Amino acid sequence: MNLEFTEEMVMLQDSLNKFLQNEYDFETRQKSSRNGIGYSEENWQNFAEMGLLGVPFEDEFGGFGFGQTGLIVVMEAIGKGLVLEPYLSSVVLGGQLIQRAGTQAQKEDILPKLIGGELKLAFAYVERQARYNLSDVQFKAESKGEQFVLNGNKSVVFNAETADKIIVSARTSGESISNEGISLFVVDKDTAGLSLRNYETVDGLRASEVRFDNVTVSADALVGTLNEALPVIEYIIDSASAATCSEGVGVVNQLREKTVEYLKTRKQFETTIGNFQVLQHRVVDMFMTEEQMRSLSYLAAIKVAADDNVDERTKSVSAAKVYLGDARAICGEQAAQLHGGIGVTDELDVAHYVKRLAMINTLFGDRDFHLQRFSQV
Repeated sequence: MNLEFTEEMVMLQDSLNKFLQNEYDFETRQKSSRNGIGYSEENWQNFAEMGLLGVPFEDEFGGFGFGQTGLIVVMEAIGKGLVLEPYLSSVVLGGQLIQRAGTQAQKEDILPKLIGGELKLAFAYVERQARYNLSDVQFKAESKGEQFVLNGNKSVVFNAETADKIIVSARTSGESISNEGISLFVVDKDTAGLSLRNYETVDGLRASEVRFDNVTVSADALVGTLNEALPVIEYIIDSASAATCSEGVGVVNQLREKTVEYLKTRKQFETTIGNFQVLQHRVVDMFMTEEQMRSLSYLAAIKVAADDNVDERTKSVSAAKVYLGDARAICGEQAAQLHGGIGVTDELDVAHYVKRLAMINTLFGDRDFHLQRFSQV
């Protein structure tokens, strides 16, 4: 496997890393997390000016056209910086859905505004009874002449609170659990009948329970082909899974580096505990886990970008997710333990990295789900 970043990607990576190092320290992040919306709007605009919001999108809409490979660069840096801004929900999920399935008019209307930082998206696809089954959709969309009427509930919709538009999956025909009969609609958040219950997630991000009560949208709100949205949703979720694995690499990298730094300064028995061989072995385990995880996340990104073999894409993504679950246990728990009691306190950034790694493990299917999916491919 040979994955080489272009010169433009390397420059973008350097710019983002410098910004996060200089402007995104842990104390600043914590202040942003408590400001009401859970992130900094100023940082979001900075991301737009740096071009980050256009990384996966085609140049005809103002993007870089870097696709899934470009997301590796951005998401690993996001993991290192514990970034709160809604990049995953707005760009990776919502934006890519529009690019892949939207009409030309939808793309021209939404993507330039998204890339410019003028518009945010959220993707509402999770339902309480479905767990990780993307074909289990009870949310209803009923055709009424030139309109659709939407009814139902969606759970854990990340950053819906600050999104301008919400893309929602709906059952337009067939049984509640069926691969056929699922459609996508893009809805303005201020549409009558749409309500949100907002909350903070365990890792400090924001999500919402979203309710649709007779929400009426025009026919041009349909994204993609009626009744045939499941393959698009599956691709986007695989893309987001690969992207969060890259984010996980960044998280694991920081857990290892911060643990090594702590072992070099913490003293016991009149010597730094980093001199204890058994603790050195643990750090080596963390390093090996990080490198193996990086390789699998790269492979997953390559298979998603190739988009020519669904089984290979699915298997590679699930392999990366399974190993991410292992990394959570190895690196997350080791980092917390080696820091002692402070390793689980909110005052230390390590605890927040551990929480984020645990959340990434559950996003888009946890380790057990992907282990079973991997074995079935």
